[in-house]
Amino acid sequence: MVVNLSDKNSLTNRFVAELRDVHIQKDRMRFRRNLERLGEVMAYEISQKLNYQAQSVETPLGVAHHSLPADRIVLATILRAGMPMHQGMLNYFDDAENAFISAYRRHHKDGSFEIALEYVSCPNLQDCVLILCDPMLATGASVALALEALRKFGVPSQVHVVTAIASRQGIDHIRRTLPQAGIWAGAIDEELTAKSYIVPGLGDAGDLAYGPKLQA
Repeated sequence: MVVNLSDKNSLTNRFVAELRDVHIQKDRMRFRRNLERLGEVMAYEISQKLNYQAQSVETPLGVAHHSLPADRIVLATILRAGMPMHQGMLNYFDDAENAFISAYRRHHKDGSFEIALEYVSCPNLQDCVLILCDPMLATGASVALALEALRKFGVPSQVHVVTAIASRQGIDHIRRTLPQAGIWAGAIDEELTAKSYIVPGLGDAGDLAYGPKLQA
């Protein structure tokens, strides 16, 4: 299942447009807030795919009956760029457990790169709903490696991948490697550059949210 939120008109369009806008991007706080708001929208959309059970709630005047979420949620984030979207989802899934993965592009002198994972902190994933956040799904390699690293912590009942901007190539890669995963994107772009950057994309989400970094 692939859901492109830009396929229908909603406030999501504004959030994604502002994330892309080179002038608005100069305001790091607004960039982070737009990622956070997009995470909130994604959490609401995914909540419609969860399992629910009937519960009774006592009010001052009687008893009300509601269907409430029954799944255990684990929110996983690829550092550092994923943190604002992670916070947005945590605003809604406020009792979720959390996992964090350090993944980055290790560049070589010939211009090539590989994805390196250096740190994983994760709770038990057995039978949970796992939601993995990475704002930019370019080649899909980082997400695929992160999901592979998380497998040793248990087998989730559902897996969802959340991203602000995805490339078609990245989506195809995730669908090949983990066909049962749901993919939720703010927008889907068709082009990748020779260096695997999404076009038109929005640039480096981590740098725009937290400031530029030096290449190790």
